[in-house]
Amino acid sequence: MSDMAARHAVNAAKDAAKDAAIPHSFFEDLVAVLAGTLLISFGLALYRQVGILTGGTAGMSFLLHYATGHSFGAIFFVLNLPFYALSLRRMGWNFTLRTFAGVALIAIFSELHTRLLLTGTGHALATLNPFYVAVIGGLIMGVGFIALFRHRTSLGGVNIVALYLQDRYGMRAGWVLMGVDLCIVLCALLLVSSERVAASVVGAVTINLLIAMNHRPGRYTGN
Repeated sequence: MSDMAARHAVNAAKDAAKDAAIPHSFFEDLVAVLAGTLLISFGLALYRQVGILTGGTAGMSFLLHYATGHSFGAIFFVLNLPFYALSLRRMGWNFTLRTFAGVALIAIFSELHTRLLLTGTGHALATLNPFYVAVIGGLIMGVGFIALFRHRTSLGGVNIVALYLQDRYGMRAGWVLMGVDLCIVLCALLLVSSERVAASVVGAVTINLLIAMNHRPGRYTGN
């Protein structure tokens, strides 16, 4: 999604592969992925209701959703498809299949949350302060990301391309991801108000700060 979140996703996968002292069971992985994707998709649904966005592939999906009116979930799922080939090359089948499942669940759950939120409460949510939603939604998504990272799952997207460019051409992945997010913010200025853009920045900071403080590859010995 964002620069730091993307880097932690890949680092977590590598860290888990090396330090799997007490591997999680299939049931534990399943519950964690379901919980993580539910939390992230709920945060995204809140962002969608007040017209703010986030970085990475989700940010691109928000831009296309706001510009065209097409389903966010469908756009998010389709945009991630080209990245799986690189994911297979870099991370292998296990990580790629988990990522595919995570992306598919986000696409489905985000639409489900939106339908449920609009049932009798859509107008109330639309009047919420975007900065409040940015912080609350960011915290919710941050917890969801941590759950996914600890169970070797990511949400794919441009982070795979950024890492490929780093390995192949020496371009630093962080700078590539930052450039993508900057382009998303600049494009957002054409579609949403400057207040919504500012709130989006607050949300990105909230997500990355929570992840940075609570998930550091190498800190945990168990998978």
